[in-house]
Amino acid sequence: QVQLVESGGGSVQPGGSLRLSCAASGRISSINVMGWYHQAPGKERELVARIFIYGTTTYADFAKGRFTISRDNAKNTVDLQMNSLKPEDTAVYYCNLSTRYNYWGQGTQVTVSS
Repeated sequence: QVQLVESGGGSVQPGGSLRLSCAASGRISSINVMGWYHQAPGKERELVARIFIYGTTTYADFAKGRFTISRDNAKNTVDLQMNSLKPEDTAVYYCNLSTRYNYWGQGTQVTVSS
């Protein structure tokens, strides 16, 4: 059983920053991809960024230049540093661990509003 626990969401004004963290526990394959997705009300869940076990990263176009994903393989953690936040970044952010199976965290709310 794999569990993902997220932290770091909250409310921030436009232009502000937040850092999301996710810790994975349980039986985790050494070959995996960790990532962050978000889902705004009335919209589908979409990829924000992901990072492969060896460090290769992928970002959604809206995240490029503003967000940075990183991971600590020894601790099975993945972080998302979000800078220059915009109101359209408001969503529930989900941590994802992808191996042979897909695992999701419970989600953390990020609200960007003045």
